[in-house]
Amino acid sequence: MPEILLAACALVLVLEGLMPLLAPRTWRDVFRRVTELSDGQLRFVGLISILIGSTILIVLYA
Repeated sequence: MPEILLAACALVLVLEGLMPLLAPRTWRDVFRRVTELSDGQLRFVGLISILIGSTILIVLYA
């Protein structure tokens, strides 16, 4: 189980690194817009991310 968690974290780092590597200007603009969101909007984005990720895991492993 720890190996799977470590592999998942490594995959997140790889995926998160693709945008700044391939399109740094776009990534910077998106990052700037995200920092201007209110706390409520950021919480909503986090909630949606959790729901999508959980749904994908359920579909893959159920």
